[in-house]
Amino acid sequence: QSEGKNPYEQVKYAVDADSETLKNNFEAYEGKTVSLAGRMMSRRIMGKASFSHIADRSGSIQIYVTRQDVGEENYLSYKKDYDIGDIVGFKGFVFKTKSGEASVHAQEITLLSKSLHPLPEKFHGLTDTDTRYRQRYLDLIMNAESRDTFIKRSRIISAIRSYLNGQGFLEVETPMLVANAGGAAARPFETHFNALDEDFKLRISLELYLKRLIVGGLEKVYEIGRVFRNEGLDPRHNPEFTLMELYQAYTDYHGMMDLTENLYRHVAQTVLGTTKITFNGIEMDLGKPFERITMVDAVKKYAGVDFDQIHTLEEAREAAKAHNIEFKPIHKKGDILNLFFEEFVEEHLLQPTFVMDHPIEISPLTKKKPENPDYVERF
Repeated sequence: QSEGKNPYEQVKYAVDADSETLKNNFEAYEGKTVSLAGRMMSRRIMGKASFSHIADRSGSIQIYVTRQDVGEENYLSYKKDYDIGDIVGFKGFVFKTKSGEASVHAQEITLLSKSLHPLPEKFHGLTDTDTRYRQRYLDLIMNAESRDTFIKRSRIISAIRSYLNGQGFLEVETPMLVANAGGAAARPFETHFNALDEDFKLRISLELYLKRLIVGGLEKVYEIGRVFRNEGLDPRHNPEFTLMELYQAYTDYHGMMDLTENLYRHVAQTVLGTTKITFNGIEMDLGKPFERITMVDAVKKYAGVDFDQIHTLEEAREAAKAHNIEFKPIHKKGDILNLFFEEFVEEHLLQPTFVMDHPIEISPLTKKKPENPDYVERF
């Protein structure tokens, strides 16, 4: 500014390419003039020429800048006034360096926005968890993995919408300000509505209004919306988060399992281009039929205990003692079955699996199995 320049003068810049498109389709772009913009993440000055890397929404690419091509004054300003973190526009032709890296040979450079604070040091990046969560924009600048997660999340939600709409579901919006925040067990946030001089709560679930729409005859409805829970805070729990709930008339829990399985399959294929994913070193194929196993059969398979042959609470307690499972006096037979499941089964369920037919003791508000009312139609 002391030299009479305005670092925020540029309000618009014509961008016609992005880094990953140029690198992935190098042959199609080689020698062509392109215009791209991004945040300068590194710079190596070598006298009359310099190499920079800029990051844009798709990735990063190397820019080659020479005094001869951009002019004496512009090159001096680029060396002296530009900083790591500045947002810069480059126009030039696509080429490969001697080391074989796809790059852009700049013919024009334009400072688009000045960064007033230095970025975290390049080699160690942004690793402080607190800063990453409080200053998410810094996390997105420095960590490609975080940026990828944000983009994937958006695509996942879009794929869920497209699948459900294709299945004849209707997307709806239901009230966030409610007199009774029901549908789940959580403490609500409370607020005051001045016009009515009444206290309201922020919803903790989507359930109750969606069920009213089923009653009203809409038959297939879903909502993707924010819910609010006035409780603890940690890296896995936020006071506000996005929930998706769907309700469908004229089907049973087998139909809902089919819908869920097909939804996961569709989302993986749409977002990743494959149904195979690797998590914690384990490959899972969402394209294969998901295993379906009852809780009783799962405990029989992995613990060798058959709860179909256990008829009384006393027998269940004896089985628990024999397998060193701690239970409380208030625990019923179904609770003990669940303790067996947690102790012996969960660690084995690495591939996509539906666990069905839970005991009634741990399943409030769930339809009983007509042929065996000790268990419910749940998965």
